[in-house]
Amino acid sequence: MRTLICGSIAYDTIMVFGDYFKNHILPDQIHILNVAFLVPDMRREFGGCAGNIAYTLKMLGGDPLIMATVGEDYQPYAYRLEKLRLSQAHVRQVAGTFTAQAFITTDLDDNQITAFHPGAMNSSHLNHVADARDVGLGIVAPDGREGMLQHARELHQAGVPFIFDPGQGIPMFSGEELLNFISQADYVATNDYEAKMLQERTGRTVEELAKLVKAFLVTQGAQGSLVYSGGRTEAIPSVKAARVVDPTGCGDVWGATHFSRLLAGDTLGDAMRAANRAAARNVEHRGASGLANHLRGKISLT
Repeated sequence: MRTLICGSIAYDTIMVFGDYFKNHILPDQIHILNVAFLVPDMRREFGGCAGNIAYTLKMLGGDPLIMATVGEDYQPYAYRLEKLRLSQAHVRQVAGTFTAQAFITTDLDDNQITAFHPGAMNSSHLNHVADARDVGLGIVAPDGREGMLQHARELHQAGVPFIFDPGQGIPMFSGEELLNFISQADYVATNDYEAKMLQERTGRTVEELAKLVKAFLVTQGAQGSLVYSGGRTEAIPSVKAARVVDPTGCGDVWGATHFSRLLAGDTLGDAMRAANRAAARNVEHRGASGLANHLRGKISLT
């Protein structure tokens, strides 16, 4: 079954601050915030939610299709997708723009400060779900505002079940728009902070929102995950990482693993257990796709 992933392609510049943000931000001076962090450790990764999810799904034996918009600086990413044999049929280059770029600084507590330039992502509405064939599952991940609204609507109208994974895109939408996303989707996947944002914006509890979909999934980091489905709540325990190297991209690895296990016929709970194991392994490696470099027969997700 082919999975259509509507979301961002981005370059991630990742920097590690060898201290704690809290030691350098004075709470009573937030109104005149002016801080600088020395980051001797820096690297550039190929990221974006669509790119990360597709990469991990491919490594897990899935058949992902990326639907995204990119800028004139796309060529290095294009070479990478070609080497990975990931289809670029629905990756559209937009003249006069940069590919989306994230600048991420992580401290020793795994807190992150991110600056994000959307670039070509704002033109994601130029892509249409109908252009993709033989799709059995869709994912609407963070992307341009109009693109997310359009792709959710088109997947719903086409009768393609899809997962709404709003991530950091939540602030772009009103409560009514978010409710519309959820009512069209089959699943919603968030972390605990995003779940709180959805509740605040929609004025509904997670339990109420879960009644609109087959399942509402909430990750809680070291506290594990929650599945809200059929009027019941199931707690899925976390998996302790052997070492913490880099949390970047854990959400995308978690999502890709969960989606792949659902497609393989796992129950929601079993799929989330596999996803928790994958996320824990990802923390142990550098980069948003660190785990995927170790997947082929080296790490058991079952």
